[in-house]
Amino acid sequence: MERRYSTYTVEELRKEIATLKEKVQKAEQLGNVSEFEILQRKMQMAAAYLVNPKDFEKGKRYEMVGDPGQQFEITYINGVFAWGHRVNLLGEKFEEEEAVPLSILGEKVEKVK
Repeated sequence: MERRYSTYTVEELRKEIATLKEKVQKAEQLGNVSEFEILQRKMQMAAAYLVNPKDFEKGKRYEMVGDPGQQFEITYINGVFAWGHRVNLLGEKFEEEEAVPLSILGEKVEKVK
């Protein structure tokens, strides 16, 4: 039975991320797109448990790592997930609220008024 990432120690999380990174590279080399995507998401989830939620503020926008041109405006934080809305290059906020792992949020972005 697999354990939840929330029960891992920091060292176990780092080892898991390293293992997943190797598998991601192998899947990419073999051209297995679906396996690549699944493993990449698992790696993001494991990395989310290494991030301090207090480093993020609700109402602020952050760059989305690996998704150039997309930003994310946080409505609230629950555990290792930020809930909110994507914002495109034109500053238009997507209507649908979604949750993303904190590990995919990058630098804070100042809103352009």
